[in-house]
Amino acid sequence: MIKVENLTKRYAGVTAVDNLSFEVDKGEIVGFLGPNGAGKSTTMRILSSFMPASAGRASIAGYDVFENSIEARQHLGYMPENVPLYTDMRVTEYLNYRAKLKGVRGRRLKERVGDVKELCNLREVENRIIGTLSKGYRQRVGLAEALVHEPDLLILDEPTIGLDPNQIRQVRDLIKNLGKHHTILLSTHILPEVEMTCSRVIIINKGRIEASDTPQNLLNQMRTAGGIRLEAKTGADEGSAELQKIAGVKDVTVASDGEWKTFGLRVEAGADLREEVYRLAVDRHWTVRELSRRKATLEDVFVEITQADV
Repeated sequence: MIKVENLTKRYAGVTAVDNLSFEVDKGEIVGFLGPNGAGKSTTMRILSSFMPASAGRASIAGYDVFENSIEARQHLGYMPENVPLYTDMRVTEYLNYRAKLKGVRGRRLKERVGDVKELCNLREVENRIIGTLSKGYRQRVGLAEALVHEPDLLILDEPTIGLDPNQIRQVRDLIKNLGKHHTILLSTHILPEVEMTCSRVIIINKGRIEASDTPQNLLNQMRTAGGIRLEAKTGADEGSAELQKIAGVKDVTVASDGEWKTFGLRVEAGADLREEVYRLAVDRHWTVRELSRRKATLEDVFVEITQADV
C-alpha cells in the first residue's frame, strides 16, 4: 500500500529525512514513532503530497505521490497533527463540502457523510458550529473528513494529541475498528496505545529508520529488560550513587515524597537485581516499603533506540 525508497528531504542545509526506505502492506496498522524532530511529520506530509521530497521515491497503492498525486490521494485519507478545520461551518456542512472536493457526488455523498458521522460518533453534534466543539469532537471531525471518500489508506499524525484519557480511549477503539477495513500509518507519542493497536512499529531518529518490527519482537531484541522500583527511607544518604554502582544498573531516577524516596532503576536484559538492591538496603539500614520488578515496555525500547547515549 505504501512504498518508500531512499526518501530524502533537506531544509536549508538541515536533513529532516535521510535516505528513508520502508513498506506498509495492505491491512497493516503501523506505528510510526520517533522523538520530536525525527522526521515523522515531514515523511507523512511528503506521502500526502503536501510537500515535495529532495530525492527518492514514494508511492501509494502503486501511484507515485509526485508524478500521479491525484490518483495517489484518491486512495489516501490524511489527518495532520493540527487539523485544519473551517471553524465557522457546521459539522455536516463541512463534511459535505470536503466530500464534494474529494469527488463524492449524488447519493453516495449523503451515504458517506452519514456513515462517517455514525462511525466517528458525531450525530449529537452534527448541526453544531465546529468552532464551538471541544478538542475531542474536533479531532473526530478531522478523522471523519479523512474517511469521507472511503480511502484504502489512513495516515494519522498524532490523532490523540490534546485529548483527555477518556477521549484517547475512544479514539484508540475507533482506530482499532478502522484497522479492520483500512491500512493505517499512525504517529503518536502515547506508546501504550501503539502496543495495543499496532501490528508493526517503525522507529525513526534523526531522519533514519532505527528499528522496524512487531512490538513484541522489539521487546525481545532490545538490551533493556525493564526496571526495578524501590521505595525507601534512605535518611541523609541520597541513595542514587550507591544504586548506580550495582552491576547491571544502567540508569537511576529518584523522586521524593517527604522522607520517602522512590528510585527507578533501568537495568540490562536478563538482570533481576532485586536481591542485590535488597542487600544494599540492608547494609545501609534503609527502610524499604516497596521493591518490585517492572517488565519492559515499548517506552523502554523507544528510549533505548533514540537515546542510546543516555
